[in-house]
Amino acid sequence: MENRDSYKVIGVMSGTSLDGLDIVLANFQLHNNLWSFEIEEAKTEVYPETIVGQLKRGIRLTDSEIKDLDQTLGEFIGETIKLSMGEKLSQIDFIASHGHTIFHQPEKGITLQIGSGEFIHQITKTPVINDFRSLDVSLGGQGAPLVPVGDRDLFHEFDFCLNLGGIANISTKQNGYMIAFDICPFNMVLNSLAERRGLSYDADGRLASQGQIVPELLQQLQAIPYNNELGPKSLGAEDYEKNWKPLVGPSKNSPEDLMCTYCEYAAIEIAKVGSSKVEGSMLVTGGGAFHLHFIKRLKSHFKGQVIVPTEELISFKEALVFAYLGVLRVRNQPNCLASVTGAKRNNSGGKLIGF
Repeated sequence: MENRDSYKVIGVMSGTSLDGLDIVLANFQLHNNLWSFEIEEAKTEVYPETIVGQLKRGIRLTDSEIKDLDQTLGEFIGETIKLSMGEKLSQIDFIASHGHTIFHQPEKGITLQIGSGEFIHQITKTPVINDFRSLDVSLGGQGAPLVPVGDRDLFHEFDFCLNLGGIANISTKQNGYMIAFDICPFNMVLNSLAERRGLSYDADGRLASQGQIVPELLQQLQAIPYNNELGPKSLGAEDYEKNWKPLVGPSKNSPEDLMCTYCEYAAIEIAKVGSSKVEGSMLVTGGGAFHLHFIKRLKSHFKGQVIVPTEELISFKEALVFAYLGVLRVRNQPNCLASVTGAKRNNSGGKLIGF
């Protein structure tokens, strides 16, 4: 595909919080070396319970079960796009699909996002880009976070871009280079605690706001070694199970107290990162931006300006950015930054299917 000044792309994201498949139809325009975007359509398709159950067990599945799930998820993504986009599909340049992360152990050279790009292509009859992380990992990088390229090019007016998905991650510019890293599990923890009250998530943070901070637990969370590791660094479900889950798992404390304490911990850790620019502005997106109690605690700890944008941008920024990463990939321009991931060099990751 030749380099152009405009692209119409579908971006697809499946996050670790398992709240559904985010799909964005976006237009990108290049003018005077600056990219702009317009979201034409955005929706979240809730996963069938069968797929949710399999994705939750992902790190414990056998190789053959993972292959089956890769196909099942690819078919689901393809059929969902075909159904939701209808005739618009013929106008699309390509689909950029992050897929769903099953394994992420970059220190071992392993990262795996499932959701077969081949099946998406077969079903939609549209070119597909997927597997955005493998190249970076093969170059010695973390393969994550990938969103900072989008933050740099599409949201450059903010000092910090914080995403509160299954995992909280942040990006900022330091000495002229983008840096970014995962801070801690977020919705992954809060949603699991909400389930103890029979809820899939804590709407508006109401349960957390009813809790009390447990000082001992807060100290234990702050003592997790990862908090003080220098970047580049990233997290996967394996890290949550090893380091965070034992602390917020079986407990004599109520889910409300555990949530309240975890929000305090996450707000403190995020504010620590933001302390490098005391008067800075922080754009907050991802499902956690709707958690009013957490936002209140973040504003209490972060001395700069906390900006919560429109509902659409909160929910669909990651899918939008993966659409943009696809644009950079077809232009063979770096969509993964060595300053962020620690790879040997900047690289343009993503497997091209049907181009």
